[in-house]
Amino acid sequence: MTKPGGAAAAAYPLLTLTALLWAGNAVTSRWAPGHVSPQVITTLRWLVACTVLMPFAGPRILAEWPILRRHWLRILLMGGLGYTAFNCLFYAAGTYTGAVNLALFQGSIPVIVILANRIAYGVPVGGGQAVGVVLTLAGAAMAASHGDLSVLTNLAFNRGDVLVFGACLLYAGYTVVLPMRPKVSALGFFGAMAVAAFVTSLPPLAVEMATGHAVWPSHEGWAMVAFVGLGPSLLSQLCFMRGVELIGPNRAGLFVNLVPIFGAGLAVLVIGEPFGPVQAAALALVLGGIACAERFKPQPVSEPDHSQTRTRRTSTSP
Repeated sequence: MTKPGGAAAAAYPLLTLTALLWAGNAVTSRWAPGHVSPQVITTLRWLVACTVLMPFAGPRILAEWPILRRHWLRILLMGGLGYTAFNCLFYAAGTYTGAVNLALFQGSIPVIVILANRIAYGVPVGGGQAVGVVLTLAGAAMAASHGDLSVLTNLAFNRGDVLVFGACLLYAGYTVVLPMRPKVSALGFFGAMAVAAFVTSLPPLAVEMATGHAVWPSHEGWAMVAFVGLGPSLLSQLCFMRGVELIGPNRAGLFVNLVPIFGAGLAVLVIGEPFGPVQAAALALVLGGIACAERFKPQPVSEPDHSQTRTRRTSTSP
């Protein structure tokens, strides 16, 4: 049995690596244009993930197939919207907006989930959480407008910022329905979702090819495909699930807050994006909003149910 101190020592590097990989996905989205097109990288990402995952998840899927088959439409929709559509929009956004903005918007997903849970299920939102929502959305608005208030008043947002915000809304909706997933093992469910993501990525790929917009990977593009297929799609999931097992979902979930920080840092170091006062202020607002939302969230009535929901939500991030 792992001692509490030892569990934290083992979990922290795993959870930090998870956030770093998720941030790397934002940088890859910005780097990919010209090397591989959005639909191509989305399809190849899930092809790589399924190829590596199936030897381990395949037996679970076969054993749990009677349950999975009864929920095939829900799995197809969740994989299609939460994984495929999210990634298609996310990679398309990288053509028009910077990696810093992509990471900042991605960091706002937990707060969007708070609003979605309130609308869908009437989950109470405390005063501190409300402040957190306002701060986070203000940070996202500052990032999208680049500090120019006329952009907000004229609604003249960058196309990429609109696309990534739409992607975040889709993923927030996917997150809200995760607690209603089939009662199967996490590995079996994740394997089924990965297959659903690959299958639902094929029609958009066909459209991209038919319209002449498909770009097959260059040498750099194949490196990006390998990274997003093995890193954000697989390794991050395994690291996060192990981290949750070691220190619990509530503490592990806080590491998602590192994604905007790592994303901004990688954008500056790897692809040389500028990081000025506007980006710094937007980052501070997003992180401050997330901190308020986490610090002042209402206590759950039933901690086991809450923990289970939280585990499902955070262990399947993009």
